[in-house]
Amino acid sequence: MGFLTTAEPTPGRTASGSSEWPGSRRYAWVVFALSFGLLLSDYMSRQVLNAVFPMLKADWLLSDARLGSLSGIVALMVGLLTFPLSLLADRWGRVRFLVIAATMWSLATLGCAVAASYGQMFVGRLCVGVGEAAYGSVGIAVVLSVFPGALRATLSGAFIAGGAFGSVLGMSIGGAVAQAYGWRWAFGVMGVLGLVLAGVYAVVVREKRLNPQKPAAEERAALRVLLPRLFSSVSVVSAYIGSGLQLFIAGALIAWLPSYFNRYYDLPTAKAGATAGLFALVIGVGMILGGIASDRISRRAPIHKWTVAIGCSVGSLVLLMTAFRLPAGQAQLLVLALGALLCAGTAGPGAAMVANLTPAAIAATAFATLTLAQSLLGLAPGPAVTGALADRLGLLGALQLVPLVAIAATGCFLTGRHHYGRDLRRLTGLAPVAEPKESEPEESEPSA
Repeated sequence: MGFLTTAEPTPGRTASGSSEWPGSRRYAWVVFALSFGLLLSDYMSRQVLNAVFPMLKADWLLSDARLGSLSGIVALMVGLLTFPLSLLADRWGRVRFLVIAATMWSLATLGCAVAASYGQMFVGRLCVGVGEAAYGSVGIAVVLSVFPGALRATLSGAFIAGGAFGSVLGMSIGGAVAQAYGWRWAFGVMGVLGLVLAGVYAVVVREKRLNPQKPAAEERAALRVLLPRLFSSVSVVSAYIGSGLQLFIAGALIAWLPSYFNRYYDLPTAKAGATAGLFALVIGVGMILGGIASDRISRRAPIHKWTVAIGCSVGSLVLLMTAFRLPAGQAQLLVLALGALLCAGTAGPGAAMVANLTPAAIAATAFATLTLAQSLLGLAPGPAVTGALADRLGLLGALQLVPLVAIAATGCFLTGRHHYGRDLRRLTGLAPVAEPKESEPEESEPSA
């Protein structure tokens, strides 16, 4: 049983499985590349801190809890501000908003480079979080607006994976620069890079060339009518919460693996950051593969998006619980890598399900809601809670407990899977039809 993708959708939506390009393919890929580049800068500025944890701990005599708070405050600001700022971007202009946001987080990162105390660094990191607050949700809305609906999960997974790739670059480059020139230079390099990319984005990307089929003015004026649909189904709420809880694990790993390799493998700052960067890269690859698998497996049975999410969540639980109970060595690294591959594979399916179950007129706001859940349930508490546990149990003991969050995430995905078909029919107005015959072209297959 599938869902008709050529039926007349409800106002403010496009058919979620459409394979038609809304504009120029070349320009769409240019927009994707530049948006992806800014996302890399976003996470490089955010995660460079984790690479210099050992230096800050030594220079300012900070506890693990305080180090975790410097990382978690960024995600907390993202969680608190992403919704109102994304709503503002939907009404004010997404491109203009993205340029201002990138400029702000880059300047704040430069401010971190000259911080003289924990308090000043905390304020600088808070400002980084304000600048980054809505970039993920608004950026992905810009990207999806110029691509066919049939590519949603793949593009969502690839775009979100930019966070992991940015983390790789932030920790690897930041660690190397810090070891060679000091930790202040690591922040400085990230800040300058962000300003350059923001300037290029402002010159190349134009609001008027985005989404030629965007909602009419009267539909934008009806945002107050559309906003309640952000939470109008059990399945979309399950996607928000499940995705957020699962990223608790990824956030904790990205923040603390540099310190883990420094303490338990006796690696110097640069090498510990580079090694942790490889694992962040594996997390990013897992995001992309999760999105690709979701799009392919769900072509004939849309409910399989949830199956992919459930498989990734359960797999990460088993593998990471095993990894942190093995002794340090090659066996542990192998199992840890497999767990890292799966721990954020839910990102692509989760974003695609949110896109399918919410109106296009508030796409950025819908992704902001997803980002809110990911930040407040996952990326903000992940590093902070792990740091607090590490002060009591040691870092290894804390990391042994972190994978247990996947149990709750799996429960949410199972709940969403149970309600998905009914909610999709009710919210989109698309009628179920029989699966396409073998002679029909592949692109006509549903991928809601």
